[in-house]
Amino acid sequence: MGLLSKMLGPSRSRLQATIDAQKAAISTMIAAKYDAAQTTELNKRHWASADHYSADAALSPEVRRRIRNRARYEIANNSYAAGIASTWSNDLVGTGPRLQLDLGPDVDPDAVRAVETAVYDWSVNVDLAKKLRIAKTSKISDGEVFGLKTNNGRRQGVQLDVKLVEADQVMSPEGFPTETDVDGVRFDQDGNATEYWFSKHHPGSLTPGFVLDGRWVDSEYVCHWFHATRPGQHRGVSEIAPALELFALLRRYTLAVVTAAETAANFAAILKTTMPAEGGGAAQLETLETMPIVRGMAVAAPDGWEPVQMKAEHPTASHDAFVRRLLNEIARCLDMPYIVAAMDSSTANYSSMRGDYLVYRKRIAIERNDMERVFLDPLLLAWLDEAVDVGGVIPRGLPPFAAWNWTWTWDGFEHVDPLKEADADAAMVAANMASLAEVCSKRGRDWRVVLRQRAAEKQLESSLGIEPAPPAPATRPQPQEQNA
Repeated sequence: MGLLSKMLGPSRSRLQATIDAQKAAISTMIAAKYDAAQTTELNKRHWASADHYSADAALSPEVRRRIRNRARYEIANNSYAAGIASTWSNDLVGTGPRLQLDLGPDVDPDAVRAVETAVYDWSVNVDLAKKLRIAKTSKISDGEVFGLKTNNGRRQGVQLDVKLVEADQVMSPEGFPTETDVDGVRFDQDGNATEYWFSKHHPGSLTPGFVLDGRWVDSEYVCHWFHATRPGQHRGVSEIAPALELFALLRRYTLAVVTAAETAANFAAILKTTMPAEGGGAAQLETLETMPIVRGMAVAAPDGWEPVQMKAEHPTASHDAFVRRLLNEIARCLDMPYIVAAMDSSTANYSSMRGDYLVYRKRIAIERNDMERVFLDPLLLAWLDEAVDVGGVIPRGLPPFAAWNWTWTWDGFEHVDPLKEADADAAMVAANMASLAEVCSKRGRDWRVVLRQRAAEKQLESSLGIEPAPPAPATRPQPQEQNA
């Protein structure tokens, strides 16, 4: 019995009657306040699938399985879908994140650099950048991905590794959700994930005689990155779920265009007449009769008949506009501009490209922050714990881990107009409104490395008697924008 039933006891039937009466009263009050609340003959079919389920109930295991299977299918068979997923993952992760520590001015910079280098070497050894790119692709298609912290005995030094696990392998062993188990994820009374149930084998694997065999893993060893759109949602849904039917339309329309063109090309000519085929003066021909055609020949058509060439007119004229409009709608659910989704900037100018990229890169910054929280920070803490046990990895004299501050540096983005961006960065640094660290971070560079390199270059220039180059003149805005 529910909590309300326990409290009210025999009054439950009266309470239900009151609720039913309120619902009936509300249904009569809905009459004209919101058009969207009305059910008419015109809209009832459109809203027939609308429901009031909770986030977890709406995303039942079967619903999520069907959506991710279809999303995987589109990415595997649709070049636009594959390109969108690949570009998103590459733009997000690039060559991989790099640790940048800030332990205070009194800490030996060489010791700080040694830790950063050790973490970078470890990330290269475990192929972390590639795994993060795959994780993002899985989040696009499956809506979620699981990273399992493991121990790789073949690694030297720190043996920490991360194993990616698909959503299919995390499920409820009972086969249905319970109060404390939402499809393989257990929670405490505060809503924190405590355990994940991992199947030993993938349900779709080639293992003969698949049985539901697995184990519960403490959440400390699991990185769960998922696409959530509603409060109380505990499992992810594909990021391209709203666009799946649009991908299908795109493929079907393209096939229709090709079919029309092939049909027209397969018929060299069609003989037609305006006279009755029998008794009207036209020579009698058999239905579907064919005539061989030789290149360069002259031929006389049968009496009363004239050859007409078939044309593929109906879909071809609007195909390009249809593809553009559909790709715009598809890419919108990922905050990706059309010029990136289609790899076509032929109709864009400087202003439109810059505006589109601002939205896209804001989304990338949010995704990177999310990836740092879910993957990178927990992995770094686990790495530090193991590095202490291994010994010789972390130099002596560093403050305790609790006092450490760090950031993750990612690959920078090329600006649409690099000279304008350089002028703006220089002005911001000169006005003390930005730091060199911020400017270098946008380009995926470590400001300390940049300063050391510049100091070495200036010293060499001076020893060789090379005069420093004069500062470049400030750029002026162009009187008129040109198409990019």
